[in-house]
Amino acid sequence: MPARRPAALHFPEEILVLDFSALSSTQPWVQAALGLAGLLLLAGLLERLACLLIGPAVRWLQPLAESGGLGRVLLDRAVLRRATLVVPVLVLHIGLRFVPELSPLVTTVVQNVVAALMVLFIARTLFKVLDLLQRTPDSRAASYARSRSIKAYVQMGKLVVGVATIVIMIAALADKSPLIVLSGFGAMSAVLMLVFQDIIKSFVAGLQIEGNDMMRVGDWIEVPQAGADGAVIDIALNTVKVQNWDKTIVTIPTWKLISESFRNWRGMQESGGRRIKRALMIDADSIDFLSDEQIERLRRIELIADYMQEKANAVKISRAMKLRELGDVMGRVPTNQRRLTNIGTFRAYVQAYLKANSGIHPDMTLMVRMLQPTAEGVPLELYCFTNTIVWVDYETIQSDVFDHLLAILPEFGLRVFQNPSGAGLRAALGEWRRESKPDGALPRVDEAGHRPG
Repeated sequence: MPARRPAALHFPEEILVLDFSALSSTQPWVQAALGLAGLLLLAGLLERLACLLIGPAVRWLQPLAESGGLGRVLLDRAVLRRATLVVPVLVLHIGLRFVPELSPLVTTVVQNVVAALMVLFIARTLFKVLDLLQRTPDSRAASYARSRSIKAYVQMGKLVVGVATIVIMIAALADKSPLIVLSGFGAMSAVLMLVFQDIIKSFVAGLQIEGNDMMRVGDWIEVPQAGADGAVIDIALNTVKVQNWDKTIVTIPTWKLISESFRNWRGMQESGGRRIKRALMIDADSIDFLSDEQIERLRRIELIADYMQEKANAVKISRAMKLRELGDVMGRVPTNQRRLTNIGTFRAYVQAYLKANSGIHPDMTLMVRMLQPTAEGVPLELYCFTNTIVWVDYETIQSDVFDHLLAILPEFGLRVFQNPSGAGLRAALGEWRRESKPDGALPRVDEAGHRPG
Protein backbone atom coordinates (compact mmCIF):
# COMPACT_ATOMS: atom_id res chain seq x y z
CA MET A 1 0.00 0.00 0.00
CA PRO A 2 1.61 3.31 -1.07
CA ALA A 3 2.48 5.82 1.74
CA ARG A 4 0.16 8.78 2.08
CA ARG A 5 1.84 12.12 1.39
CA PRO A 6 1.24 14.78 4.07
CA ALA A 7 -1.11 17.51 3.13
CA ALA A 8 0.42 20.93 2.34
CA LEU A 9 0.12 23.63 4.98
CA HIS A 10 -1.78 26.75 3.99
CA PHE A 11 -1.50 30.11 5.88
CA PRO A 12 -3.81 33.01 5.43
CA GLU A 13 -2.35 35.79 3.32
CA GLU A 14 -2.98 38.39 6.03
CA ILE A 15 -0.53 36.53 8.35
CA LEU A 16 2.27 36.59 5.80
CA VAL A 17 1.97 40.33 5.31
CA LEU A 18 3.99 42.38 7.91
CA ASP A 19 2.39 45.53 9.17
CA PHE A 20 5.26 48.06 9.11
CA SER A 21 2.88 50.87 9.86
CA ALA A 22 3.28 49.99 13.56
CA LEU A 23 6.98 51.09 13.41
CA SER A 24 6.06 54.72 13.06
CA SER A 25 8.36 57.20 14.84
CA THR A 26 5.33 58.56 16.61
CA GLN A 27 5.05 55.41 18.67
CA PRO A 28 6.31 55.94 22.28
CA TRP A 29 8.39 52.77 22.48
CA VAL A 30 10.04 53.57 19.14
CA GLN A 31 11.01 57.01 20.38
CA ALA A 32 12.42 55.52 23.59
CA ALA A 33 14.42 52.90 21.68
CA LEU A 34 15.82 55.50 19.30
CA GLY A 35 16.71 57.76 22.20
CA LEU A 36 18.54 54.94 24.03
CA ALA A 37 20.40 53.96 20.86
CA GLY A 38 21.50 57.54 20.30
CA LEU A 39 22.57 57.87 23.94
CA LEU A 40 24.62 54.67 23.73
CA LEU A 41 26.24 55.87 20.52
CA LEU A 42 27.11 59.21 22.11
CA ALA A 43 28.56 57.48 25.16
CA GLY A 44 30.71 55.23 22.98
CA LEU A 45 31.97 58.15 20.91
CA LEU A 46 32.88 60.18 24.00
CA GLU A 47 34.68 57.18 25.53
CA ARG A 48 36.66 56.72 22.33
CA LEU A 49 37.45 60.44 22.23
CA ALA A 50 38.67 60.32 25.83
CA CYS A 51 40.99 57.41 24.94
CA LEU A 52 42.41 59.36 22.03
CA LEU A 53 43.07 62.38 24.26
CA ILE A 54 45.15 60.35 26.77
CA GLY A 55 48.35 60.61 24.68
CA PRO A 56 48.27 64.40 24.15
CA ALA A 57 47.25 64.97 27.79
CA VAL A 58 50.21 62.93 29.07
CA ARG A 59 52.62 64.81 26.80
CA TRP A 60 51.19 68.16 27.80
CA LEU A 61 51.47 67.35 31.52
CA GLN A 62 54.87 65.67 31.18
CA PRO A 63 56.66 68.16 33.52
CA LEU A 64 54.21 67.28 36.28
CA ALA A 65 54.77 63.58 35.67
CA GLU A 66 58.56 63.95 35.72
CA SER A 67 58.40 65.58 39.14
CA GLY A 68 57.55 62.16 40.55
CA GLY A 69 55.32 61.46 43.50
CA LEU A 70 51.54 61.40 43.13
CA GLY A 71 51.58 63.34 39.84
CA ARG A 72 53.44 60.56 38.05
CA VAL A 73 50.99 58.00 39.40
CA LEU A 74 47.87 59.93 38.41
CA LEU A 75 49.20 60.55 34.88
CA ASP A 76 50.04 56.91 34.30
CA ARG A 77 48.41 55.57 31.13
CA ALA A 78 46.87 52.60 32.96
CA VAL A 79 45.19 54.93 35.47
CA LEU A 80 43.91 57.26 32.76
CA ARG A 81 42.64 54.33 30.70
CA ARG A 82 40.57 53.10 33.61
CA ALA A 83 39.37 56.63 34.33
CA THR A 84 38.02 56.94 30.76
CA LEU A 85 35.57 54.11 31.51
CA VAL A 86 33.75 56.52 33.83
CA VAL A 87 32.93 58.83 30.91
CA PRO A 88 30.35 56.63 29.09
CA VAL A 89 28.49 55.63 32.26
CA LEU A 90 28.42 59.27 33.35
CA VAL A 91 26.93 60.23 29.99
CA LEU A 92 24.33 57.48 30.33
CA HIS A 93 23.48 58.53 33.88
CA ILE A 94 22.96 62.17 32.89
CA GLY A 95 21.35 61.55 29.48
CA LEU A 96 18.71 59.02 30.57
CA ARG A 97 16.47 61.79 31.88
CA PHE A 98 16.40 63.36 28.39
CA VAL A 99 15.32 60.18 26.55
CA PRO A 100 11.72 60.77 25.39
CA GLU A 101 8.84 58.45 26.25
CA LEU A 102 10.97 56.37 28.67
CA SER A 103 8.90 55.17 31.58
CA PRO A 104 9.94 56.36 35.05
CA LEU A 105 10.40 52.77 36.25
CA VAL A 106 12.81 51.90 33.43
CA THR A 107 14.64 55.20 33.91
CA THR A 108 15.11 54.53 37.63
CA VAL A 109 16.28 50.95 37.14
CA VAL A 110 18.77 51.84 34.38
CA GLN A 111 20.08 54.86 36.31
CA ASN A 112 20.65 52.69 39.37
CA VAL A 113 22.60 50.12 37.34
CA VAL A 114 24.62 52.84 35.63
CA ALA A 115 25.37 54.46 39.01
CA ALA A 116 26.58 51.12 40.37
CA LEU A 117 28.84 50.69 37.30
CA MET A 118 30.20 54.19 37.77
CA VAL A 119 31.14 53.42 41.37
CA LEU A 120 32.79 50.17 40.23
CA PHE A 121 34.92 51.92 37.58
CA ILE A 122 35.98 54.62 40.04
CA ALA A 123 36.99 51.93 42.53
CA ARG A 124 39.04 50.10 39.88
CA THR A 125 40.83 53.38 39.12
CA LEU A 126 41.62 53.88 42.80
CA PHE A 127 42.92 50.29 43.04
CA LYS A 128 45.31 51.02 40.17
CA VAL A 129 46.48 54.22 41.84
CA LEU A 130 47.21 52.33 45.07
CA ASP A 131 49.12 49.63 43.17
CA LEU A 132 51.27 52.22 41.42
CA LEU A 133 51.97 54.07 44.67
CA GLN A 134 53.59 50.87 45.91
CA ARG A 135 55.32 49.73 42.72
CA THR A 136 56.42 52.92 40.91
CA PRO A 137 60.26 52.83 41.22
CA ASP A 138 60.92 56.56 41.39
CA SER A 139 57.91 57.75 43.34
CA ARG A 140 58.31 59.13 46.84
CA ALA A 141 56.13 56.40 48.24
CA ALA A 142 58.29 53.73 46.66
CA SER A 143 61.52 55.30 47.92
CA TYR A 144 59.98 55.39 51.39
CA ALA A 145 58.96 51.76 50.96
CA ARG A 146 62.57 50.70 50.44
CA SER A 147 63.14 51.10 54.17
CA ARG A 148 59.60 51.03 55.53
CA SER A 149 56.95 48.99 53.78
CA ILE A 150 53.72 50.76 52.74
CA LYS A 151 52.21 47.53 51.50
CA ALA A 152 50.10 47.18 54.65
CA TYR A 153 48.65 50.68 54.13
CA VAL A 154 48.00 49.98 50.46
CA GLN A 155 46.18 46.76 51.32
CA MET A 156 44.19 48.52 54.03
CA GLY A 157 43.30 51.26 51.55
CA LYS A 158 42.10 48.63 49.07
CA LEU A 159 40.02 47.02 51.80
CA VAL A 160 38.38 50.33 52.71
CA VAL A 161 37.74 51.20 49.04
CA GLY A 162 36.36 47.71 48.41
CA VAL A 163 33.97 47.82 51.37
CA ALA A 164 32.82 51.34 50.46
CA THR A 165 32.29 50.26 46.84
CA ILE A 166 30.15 47.29 47.86
CA VAL A 167 28.04 49.42 50.21
CA ILE A 168 27.47 52.18 47.63
CA MET A 169 26.74 49.72 44.81
CA ILE A 170 24.17 47.88 46.93
CA ALA A 171 22.60 51.21 47.90
CA ALA A 172 22.52 52.34 44.26
CA LEU A 173 20.94 49.11 43.00
CA ALA A 174 18.37 49.13 45.80
CA ASP A 175 17.73 52.87 45.33
CA LYS A 176 18.36 53.42 49.02
CA SER A 177 20.66 55.63 51.05
CA PRO A 178 24.10 54.15 51.86
CA LEU A 179 23.35 54.89 55.53
CA ILE A 180 20.50 52.41 55.42
CA VAL A 181 22.84 49.75 54.03
CA LEU A 182 25.41 50.58 56.70
CA SER A 183 22.77 50.20 59.39
CA GLY A 184 22.17 46.70 58.08
CA PHE A 185 25.89 45.99 58.39
CA GLY A 186 25.76 47.41 61.91
CA ALA A 187 23.33 44.69 62.89
CA MET A 188 25.95 42.17 61.71
CA SER A 189 28.81 43.88 63.58
CA ALA A 190 29.43 40.86 65.81
CA VAL A 191 29.77 38.57 62.80
CA LEU A 192 31.95 41.10 60.96
CA MET A 193 34.24 41.48 63.99
CA LEU A 194 34.65 37.70 64.14
CA VAL A 195 35.41 37.46 60.43
CA PHE A 196 37.83 40.39 60.30
CA GLN A 197 39.43 40.04 63.74
CA ASP A 198 42.82 38.99 62.34
CA ILE A 199 42.78 41.85 59.85
CA ILE A 200 41.93 44.37 62.56
CA LYS A 201 44.59 43.04 64.93
CA SER A 202 47.19 42.94 62.17
CA PHE A 203 46.40 46.49 61.07
CA VAL A 204 46.73 47.81 64.62
CA ALA A 205 49.97 45.85 65.00
CA GLY A 206 51.22 47.30 61.71
CA LEU A 207 50.53 50.82 62.98
CA GLN A 208 52.52 50.11 66.14
CA ILE A 209 55.41 48.57 64.21
CA GLU A 210 55.51 51.52 61.83
CA GLY A 211 54.98 54.19 64.47
CA ASN A 212 57.72 52.82 66.74
CA ASP A 213 60.02 51.94 63.82
CA MET A 214 60.35 48.40 65.16
CA MET A 215 60.99 46.72 61.82
CA ARG A 216 61.74 47.61 58.20
CA VAL A 217 62.12 45.71 54.97
CA GLY A 218 65.68 44.39 54.86
CA ASP A 219 66.12 44.11 58.63
CA TRP A 220 67.62 40.96 60.05
CA ILE A 221 65.26 39.64 62.72
CA GLU A 222 65.05 36.54 64.89
CA VAL A 223 61.69 35.13 65.97
CA PRO A 224 62.48 31.82 67.72
CA GLN A 225 58.80 31.02 68.30
CA ALA A 226 58.19 31.03 64.54
CA GLY A 227 61.51 29.53 63.47
CA ALA A 228 62.51 32.75 61.70
CA ASP A 229 66.11 33.94 61.49
CA GLY A 230 66.82 36.05 58.43
CA ALA A 231 65.96 39.19 56.47
CA VAL A 232 62.50 40.74 56.23
CA ILE A 233 61.47 40.69 52.57
CA ASP A 234 57.84 41.79 52.79
CA ILE A 235 55.56 43.55 55.30
CA ALA A 236 51.92 43.15 54.32
CA LEU A 237 48.64 43.88 56.08
CA ASN A 238 48.25 40.40 57.58
CA THR A 239 51.70 38.83 57.31
CA VAL A 240 55.41 39.50 57.48
CA LYS A 241 57.68 37.34 55.29
CA VAL A 242 61.18 36.49 56.51
CA GLN A 243 63.73 34.75 54.31
CA ASN A 244 65.96 32.63 56.52
CA TRP A 245 69.67 32.27 55.80
CA ASP A 246 69.00 28.77 54.46
CA LYS A 247 66.75 30.46 51.83
CA THR A 248 63.51 29.14 53.33
CA ILE A 249 60.70 31.66 53.79
CA VAL A 250 58.72 31.96 57.03
CA THR A 251 55.37 33.76 57.06
CA ILE A 252 54.45 35.32 60.41
CA PRO A 253 51.11 36.98 61.27
CA THR A 254 51.76 40.67 61.87
CA TRP A 255 49.94 40.76 65.21
CA LYS A 256 52.23 38.03 66.60
CA LEU A 257 55.21 40.36 66.34
CA ILE A 258 53.49 42.63 68.87
CA SER A 259 52.21 39.94 71.22
CA GLU A 260 55.55 38.07 71.22
CA SER A 261 59.14 39.30 71.42
CA PHE A 262 61.61 39.26 68.55
CA ARG A 263 65.20 40.41 68.02
CA ASN A 264 66.10 43.01 65.42
CA TRP A 265 69.76 43.19 64.37
CA ARG A 266 69.42 46.60 62.69
CA GLY A 267 71.39 48.28 65.46
CA MET A 268 74.35 46.04 64.73
CA GLN A 269 74.05 46.65 61.00
CA GLU A 270 73.93 50.43 61.45
CA SER A 271 76.82 50.50 63.95
CA GLY A 272 79.30 49.03 61.46
CA GLY A 273 80.65 46.41 63.88
CA ARG A 274 79.62 42.95 64.96
CA ARG A 275 80.34 41.49 68.38
CA ILE A 276 82.71 38.62 69.16
CA LYS A 277 81.89 37.03 72.49
CA ARG A 278 83.60 33.68 72.87
CA ALA A 279 85.68 32.04 75.60
CA LEU A 280 88.80 29.90 75.64
CA MET A 281 88.48 27.12 78.22
CA ILE A 282 91.87 26.99 79.97
CA ASP A 283 92.89 23.83 81.79
CA ALA A 284 93.15 24.80 85.46
CA ASP A 285 96.10 22.39 86.00
CA SER A 286 98.21 24.44 83.55
CA ILE A 287 97.83 27.74 85.42
CA ASP A 288 101.01 28.59 87.34
CA PHE A 289 103.46 31.32 88.27
CA LEU A 290 106.10 32.43 85.79
CA SER A 291 109.73 31.76 86.58
CA ASP A 292 112.44 34.33 85.96
CA GLU A 293 113.55 32.40 82.87
CA GLN A 294 110.00 32.41 81.46
CA ILE A 295 109.69 36.13 82.11
CA GLU A 296 112.92 36.76 80.23
CA ARG A 297 111.69 34.66 77.32
CA LEU A 298 108.28 36.34 77.16
CA ARG A 299 109.90 39.79 77.19
CA ARG A 300 111.07 39.10 73.65
CA ILE A 301 107.45 39.02 72.38
CA GLU A 302 106.88 42.38 70.70
CA LEU A 303 103.24 42.85 71.65
CA ILE A 304 103.90 42.54 75.39
CA ALA A 305 107.53 43.67 75.59
CA ASP A 306 106.62 46.96 77.29
CA TYR A 307 104.09 45.20 79.53
CA MET A 308 106.64 42.60 80.64
CA GLN A 309 109.28 45.28 81.26
CA GLU A 310 106.85 47.25 83.41
CA LYS A 311 105.77 44.17 85.34
CA ALA A 312 109.35 42.96 85.80
CA ASN A 313 110.34 46.31 87.29
CA ALA A 314 107.28 46.28 89.52
CA VAL A 315 108.17 42.76 90.72
CA LYS A 316 111.74 43.79 91.53
CA ILE A 317 110.58 46.82 93.51
CA SER A 318 108.01 44.71 95.37
CA ARG A 319 110.57 42.06 96.27
CA ALA A 320 113.01 44.67 97.52
CA MET A 321 110.32 46.17 99.73
CA LYS A 322 109.43 42.71 101.10
CA LEU A 323 113.08 42.08 101.96
CA ARG A 324 113.21 45.30 103.93
CA GLU A 325 109.88 44.61 105.66
CA LEU A 326 110.21 40.85 106.41
CA GLY A 327 113.94 40.37 106.52
CA ASP A 328 116.22 38.26 104.40
CA VAL A 329 114.77 34.86 105.40
CA MET A 330 111.04 35.48 105.09
CA GLY A 331 111.45 37.96 102.26
CA ARG A 332 112.89 35.26 100.02
CA VAL A 333 110.00 32.82 100.57
CA PRO A 334 108.18 32.60 97.18
CA THR A 335 104.78 32.83 98.82
CA ASN A 336 105.64 36.20 100.31
CA GLN A 337 106.89 37.60 97.02
CA ARG A 338 104.95 39.19 94.17
CA ARG A 339 104.98 36.96 91.12
CA LEU A 340 103.45 36.96 87.65
CA THR A 341 101.03 34.26 86.49
CA ASN A 342 101.02 32.75 83.04
CA ILE A 343 97.29 33.27 82.59
CA GLY A 344 97.51 36.94 83.58
CA THR A 345 100.37 37.46 81.13
CA PHE A 346 98.43 35.63 78.44
CA ARG A 347 95.40 37.84 79.12
CA ALA A 348 97.58 40.92 78.58
CA TYR A 349 98.90 39.40 75.36
CA VAL A 350 95.38 38.75 74.05
CA GLN A 351 94.39 42.33 74.86
CA ALA A 352 97.40 43.67 72.96
CA TYR A 353 96.84 41.27 70.07
CA LEU A 354 93.23 42.39 69.63
CA LYS A 355 94.19 46.08 69.70
CA ALA A 356 96.79 45.47 67.00
CA ASN A 357 94.44 43.37 64.84
CA SER A 358 93.22 45.33 61.80
CA GLY A 359 89.96 43.37 61.74
CA ILE A 360 88.89 44.53 65.21
CA HIS A 361 86.95 47.79 65.58
CA PRO A 362 89.15 50.23 67.56
CA ASP A 363 86.33 52.48 68.82
CA MET A 364 84.06 49.83 70.32
CA THR A 365 84.24 47.87 73.56
CA LEU A 366 87.31 45.65 73.77
CA MET A 367 88.16 43.57 76.81
CA VAL A 368 89.50 40.18 77.84
CA ARG A 369 88.07 38.88 81.09
CA MET A 370 88.21 35.75 83.21
CA LEU A 371 84.88 34.20 84.10
CA GLN A 372 83.94 31.90 86.94
CA PRO A 373 85.78 28.56 86.75
CA THR A 374 83.67 25.59 85.77
CA ALA A 375 84.09 21.83 85.56
CA GLU A 376 85.25 22.33 81.94
CA GLY A 377 88.07 24.70 82.88
CA VAL A 378 88.67 28.40 83.45
CA PRO A 379 86.87 30.53 80.81
CA LEU A 380 88.93 33.36 79.33
CA GLU A 381 86.37 35.39 77.38
CA LEU A 382 87.07 37.73 74.48
CA TYR A 383 84.59 40.60 74.14
CA CYS A 384 85.18 42.85 71.13
CA PHE A 385 83.70 43.96 67.79
CA THR A 386 84.84 43.43 64.25
CA ASN A 387 85.05 46.39 61.88
CA THR A 388 82.68 44.74 59.40
CA ILE A 389 79.15 43.37 59.53
CA VAL A 390 79.52 41.10 56.49
CA TRP A 391 78.86 37.59 57.74
CA VAL A 392 81.65 35.84 55.82
CA ASP A 393 84.26 38.46 56.75
CA TYR A 394 83.12 38.39 60.38
CA GLU A 395 83.52 34.62 60.64
CA THR A 396 86.94 34.82 58.95
CA ILE A 397 88.22 37.43 61.42
CA GLN A 398 86.87 35.52 64.39
CA SER A 399 88.38 32.23 63.20
CA ASP A 400 91.79 33.84 62.57
CA VAL A 401 91.83 35.29 66.09
CA PHE A 402 91.11 31.99 67.80
CA ASP A 403 93.39 30.03 65.47
CA HIS A 404 96.28 32.21 66.61
CA LEU A 405 95.40 32.13 70.30
CA LEU A 406 94.98 28.36 70.42
CA ALA A 407 98.33 27.89 68.71
CA ILE A 408 100.24 30.29 70.97
CA LEU A 409 98.87 29.02 74.30
CA PRO A 410 101.80 26.61 74.91
CA GLU A 411 104.21 29.57 74.75
CA PHE A 412 102.70 30.68 78.06
CA GLY A 413 102.65 27.19 79.57
CA LEU A 414 98.86 26.93 79.22
CA ARG A 415 96.63 24.21 77.82
CA VAL A 416 93.09 24.20 76.50
CA PHE A 417 90.73 22.00 78.48
CA GLN A 418 89.45 19.01 76.53
CA ASN A 419 87.50 15.99 77.68
CA PRO A 420 89.67 12.87 77.32
CA SER A 421 89.11 10.82 74.19
CA GLY A 422 89.80 7.13 73.64
CA ALA A 423 93.33 7.82 72.45
CA GLY A 424 93.99 10.01 75.48
CA LEU A 425 92.76 7.33 77.86
CA ARG A 426 94.98 4.72 76.22
CA ALA A 427 97.98 7.06 76.46
CA ALA A 428 97.28 7.69 80.15
CA LEU A 429 96.92 3.96 80.77
CA GLY A 430 100.25 3.29 79.05
CA GLU A 431 101.97 5.97 81.13
CA TRP A 432 100.55 4.48 84.31
CA ARG A 433 101.88 1.06 83.35
CA ARG A 434 105.36 2.43 82.77
CA GLU A 435 105.31 4.20 86.12
CA SER A 436 104.16 1.00 87.86
CA LYS A 437 107.04 -1.00 86.23
CA PRO A 438 110.16 1.13 86.45
CA ASP A 439 112.23 -1.52 84.67
CA GLY A 440 110.02 -1.13 81.61
CA ALA A 441 108.52 -4.63 81.84
CA LEU A 442 104.84 -4.06 81.16
CA PRO A 443 102.26 -6.53 82.48
CA ARG A 444 100.55 -8.65 79.87
CA VAL A 445 97.07 -7.40 79.11
CA ASP A 446 94.56 -8.06 76.37
CA GLU A 447 93.15 -5.46 73.97
CA ALA A 448 90.48 -4.46 76.47
CA GLY A 449 93.16 -3.70 79.09
CA HIS A 450 92.49 -6.80 81.29
CA ARG A 451 95.16 -9.18 82.48
CA PRO A 452 94.64 -12.72 81.17
CA GLY A 453 93.73 -15.33 83.79
